[in-house]
Amino acid sequence: MVNLLFFQSVMPTGEKLGKTVTVSTKIPTELKEKLKQLKIKPSTLLRKAIEDEIKRREAQKLKEDIERLKQTLDKVSMDDIVKSIREDRTNR
Repeated sequence: MVNLLFFQSVMPTGEKLGKTVTVSTKIPTELKEKLKQLKIKPSTLLRKAIEDEIKRREAQKLKEDIERLKQTLDKVSMDDIVKSIREDRTNR
């Protein structure tokens, strides 16, 4: 097994400075050798994989929230919505 270690530093991200943290993982030696042979930077690969997984899970959570809210909103009639909007405009 090989332990990959990413160092904590402050690095620019666009116009803002973003603080980074150390993340480490152990992989089989064979994988480390293949990364080296194929000239793959593990930090870039892992960072992208983490970002993609976060985006996927956030999208999934958003879908679940929409479905949950949709069930509630389906119970409200269009007449109630129009009435509420008119009352709001009148009270301004």
